[in-house]
Amino acid sequence: MAKPKNILFIMFDQLRWDYLSCYGHPHLQTPNIDKLASKGVRFDRAYIQSPLCGPSRMSTYTGRYVHSHGASWNNVPLKVGERTMGDYLRDLGMGCWLVGKTHMKADAEGMARLGLEPDSVIGARVSECGFDVFERDDGMRPEGPDGFYDDGGALKYNEYLRIKGYESDNPWHDYANSANDGAGNVLSGWFMENSDKPANIAEDDSETPYLTRRGIEFIESRGDAPWCCHLSYIKPHWPYIVPAPYHDMFGPEQFLDVVRTDAERQTDHPVFGGMMKAPVGQAFSQTEVRDKVLGAYMGLIKQCDDQMEVLFDWLEKTGRMDDTMIVVTSDHGDYLGDHWLGEKTFCHDTSVRVPMIVYDPSAEADGTRGTVSDALVQLIDLAPTFVEIAGGNSADLDHVLEGQSLLPLLRGQKQLREYAFCEYDFSMTPLAKRLDLDTAEARLFMVTDTRYKLIEFGGGIRPMLFDRHDDPDELVDLGESDAHAGVMAQLSSALNTWARRPAQRTTITNETLRQTRSQRSTKGVILGAYGEADADADLTEKYRNRKAAPVRGA
Repeated sequence: MAKPKNILFIMFDQLRWDYLSCYGHPHLQTPNIDKLASKGVRFDRAYIQSPLCGPSRMSTYTGRYVHSHGASWNNVPLKVGERTMGDYLRDLGMGCWLVGKTHMKADAEGMARLGLEPDSVIGARVSECGFDVFERDDGMRPEGPDGFYDDGGALKYNEYLRIKGYESDNPWHDYANSANDGAGNVLSGWFMENSDKPANIAEDDSETPYLTRRGIEFIESRGDAPWCCHLSYIKPHWPYIVPAPYHDMFGPEQFLDVVRTDAERQTDHPVFGGMMKAPVGQAFSQTEVRDKVLGAYMGLIKQCDDQMEVLFDWLEKTGRMDDTMIVVTSDHGDYLGDHWLGEKTFCHDTSVRVPMIVYDPSAEADGTRGTVSDALVQLIDLAPTFVEIAGGNSADLDHVLEGQSLLPLLRGQKQLREYAFCEYDFSMTPLAKRLDLDTAEARLFMVTDTRYKLIEFGGGIRPMLFDRHDDPDELVDLGESDAHAGVMAQLSSALNTWARRPAQRTTITNETLRQTRSQRSTKGVILGAYGEADADADLTEKYRNRKAAPVRGA
């Protein structure tokens, strides 16, 4: 095998780590993703940096924590000055292209201030999170009384569907994400009572196969030039609906048991309890809702895995498996009723722990093929990893990139991280209003080591603590346990140390700072010298034996 010169960075949306058979799901078989794991390393403790699409992805693309880059919620723009993996890779001669979703919103105000036109090359890259765009499809074209959620959502996909004969002003909704009663009535996928019905679309025209083909078309277009392709799938993210034959492949006998207790539901914790009271939490607390959604969710994942067979077989036939690093991961998980919650937006492993499988074709990785790593890793580790695959040195960027390259782990070396961190800014949510929290207070921060997980909150709200050794399902909150005060203090100290890191000092490298420590100033600034003899002679040369006419009256 040759060293990788290309990177295929596959991200699914809202894919739980424990819904792949290589991670232990007993009924949902994902042989094609499993096959990739058998050729690479499966990371068992991979954590995201925020439990929501936008901020999680912005962290992954920048290699930085959320309160470093500032894009703290969906549709909060990424600052115009933030560099992303596309910027780093292009500097190293590798193209970086998008096929699919980013959930990125451009900093239009910042671009206007700097005179960056969106249709210029630089402006387009800044607008698209540093990627050159082969096709962007965030998979979101819902429409309400105030218009579309995303004016640019699914435009090319809708055009494709109309060409294929799906007549509608929004075929993304009416066909790809809805069922039909047979009499022409659209049964919207937004209503979970329809999740067990087949989407009204030929399977080959649905979103996941469509994006697979677009990814292959991109790779075919690249020739021999090195590339990174971010193939970013929309599913198994809601709307929870999937075309036949996947819609009825799985039933209650194949569902994982729901993970929750009555004690959890009776919690007095204002944030955790408040999230349970949200409409999505109330909905997923109902067995009927969970059963309808789980069948579709598992079907969507099965379809994703089948498309990996299409993609990986094509890579094998074309020889691309020999020179391409492949990453499979997700931007966050999905509660699916566990802990009386739906969606993501909190910090149980159900939400913040994700699958991460990395295949490195280089000979240096032969010793780790098919292994499982229990090292703590984070999605921000991908950017420095990609920099090194492109021939760069991520250590040169340690003043900007906050992750660690995975190459040592992939190639049999030890690289220990003591803690992983995640954060969530819920200041624009109804929960923040109900709790009367200021925008600076409606935040939470998570730190985890290999055993304990601490979640701290703003606004004077008490912390939560879980012991994942004795309580792997995270059902017992130890936040008020006197016996665990020492553990909480240790993790809180780690969180405080992390929060004090110099995350915004990005315009000068750490190596330059270190070198400056031992360098004398040779530009004429002399401090602390009482006379000439108190400074090095070469530094005072410009100030000795000089002549100037005296000024009268001075």
